[in-house]
Amino acid sequence: MVDSARGSASLPGGFLPSAAPRPIDASTAAVTFVGAWLVAQIVASIIVLVLHGSDRTTDPTFGITAAALAGAWTTYLVAMWLASQRAGSGSLVADYGLRFRAVDVVGLGIGVVCSLVLIRVVYLPLEALWPSTFSETRLNENAQDLVDSASGSRWLVVAVVVVGAPLMEELFYRGLLQRSLASRYNEGLVVVGVAVVFALVHFRPIEIPGLFVIGLVFGFVALRTGRLGMAIMIHAGFNLTGILRAL
Repeated sequence: MVDSARGSASLPGGFLPSAAPRPIDASTAAVTFVGAWLVAQIVASIIVLVLHGSDRTTDPTFGITAAALAGAWTTYLVAMWLASQRAGSGSLVADYGLRFRAVDVVGLGIGVVCSLVLIRVVYLPLEALWPSTFSETRLNENAQDLVDSASGSRWLVVAVVVVGAPLMEELFYRGLLQRSLASRYNEGLVVVGVAVVFALVHFRPIEIPGLFVIGLVFGFVALRTGRLGMAIMIHAGFNLTGILRAL
């Protein structure tokens, strides 16, 4: 990562790190991340309980899932705002690298390629070894369930999965956690570590290999550009491809 204190370096393809204030210190970022994640799970669970009740014979509709996600993401934003006020510049944009450039739109195409090609390459050997576990049908189950649960509100799926999730997850994982840890520890190890966390907290074992690899892509791009714009666009293209395949 290159900031104003360390100078700047031109990189090909518009990969020019943005000058920014020193990231929030690693300890504050780690405590904020863990605390916000735990509180967000409680908030989301309460929302589901209130809107869906305790009936476990049916799954919540996507509208309820979206409300739960909105509650969780609001928790993230509040926690990040507090950390920014306490240990940063007071600006979410500056402290977490939430900047976009015109070149970042290329990320949509990169995300599509990652979904159709990179992830397929990752799962080919796994499918060869365990065909019933890592079949393409099994891998698409989550996206298919989301689309099916939305019924007539597929626009809401697009809004949540293609817009909300990329923005909030990149802010939380790469903007808060990776950006701060990479300012203190080995950048490569931090990118790998955050990708591991990103894969594990989705709680979908079959998707862990793919989520880890795409997490590496998001992390590397955020690190090299010094901002979140392109990583968010890659994430959006990746998610959009999964949703379109489930339609």
